Amino acid sequence: MNQRTIAKRIELVGIGLHKGVPVKMTLEPLPSNSGIIFYRSDSGTSIPLCIENVIDTTMATVIGKNGDKVSTIEHLLSSIYAYGIDNLRIVLDNEEVPIMDGSSIGFCMLLEEAGIQELEMPKKIIEIVENVAVEDGDKFVRLEPNQDMVFDFKIRFPHQAIREQHYNFTFTTQRYKEEIARARTFGFLHEVNQLRAMGLGLGGNFDNCIVLDKNKILNKGGLRYKEEFVRHKILDALGDMCLLGMHFIGGYFSFAGSHRLNHLLTKKLLESPTAYRVIELAKDSYKSASYARQAVSLTSF
Repeated sequence: MNQRTIAKRIELVGIGLHKGVPVKMTLEPLPSNSGIIFYRSDSGTSIPLCIENVIDTTMATVIGKNGDKVSTIEHLLSSIYAYGIDNLRIVLDNEEVPIMDGSSIGFCMLLEEAGIQELEMPKKIIEIVENVAVEDGDKFVRLEPNQDMVFDFKIRFPHQAIREQHYNFTFTTQRYKEEIARARTFGFLHEVNQLRAMGLGLGGNFDNCIVLDKNKILNKGGLRYKEEFVRHKILDALGDMCLLGMHFIGGYFSFAGSHRLNHLLTKKLLESPTAYRVIELAKDSYKSASYARQAVSLTSF
């Protein structure tokens, strides 16, 4: 399996979640070994996607360089990861990726419209060979050896519409589209009001976020999945794992994980050379059946 980019340039205009202003986003193909690069057209700043450029993980994953930043990147990255894309230029004229409908399904549709282009260089992936974990009280995120890419996530909230939710997801692109991509971000009404008092969350509404008051879900349409809350956490985790710079084979396990813990986990893994190895997926030299399965999972859409 070779590296991938998109087949043609494509653009859209959407609203940023926190500033609430229009954002023009253009996706452009890049050659092999370029990686994922964000470009702020309003300032002329390129920000490569890497853990060194992460500057904030409070409410979203934010990268920055030379005083410029790009916020709320995880939903777009989740879809980029799901489609096996290794090289892409993301051009923005403001500091936020459009929120779309609060999930990643719109980005999936955008990537399918652009088409996927296979490049000339072989794809590289990370194989997890030792457990790596980050903990914060009872919260944790962990990577383990596994023959597939597995995400196992559990959350617990006192709210009666959530309570405890658990979802186990073995990745393929098709399953991602069916089980994960439509899960929306969520927030509580009192938090939304606090954010807006701080000048944030100005682009949030019932069309791009599940909103809960003290007792119930306020969105008229209800939920898209029974476990939409925890499925969205898996969506976020996939996006945050994009910071590794490669896809991985292994298991991701979490209880109450967050963007901050995901960032610490990717950083810890890359600082632990015995915990992983890099595999080159040359077309005619898969090292084992598991690598071949992983390659197939990234082409099944």
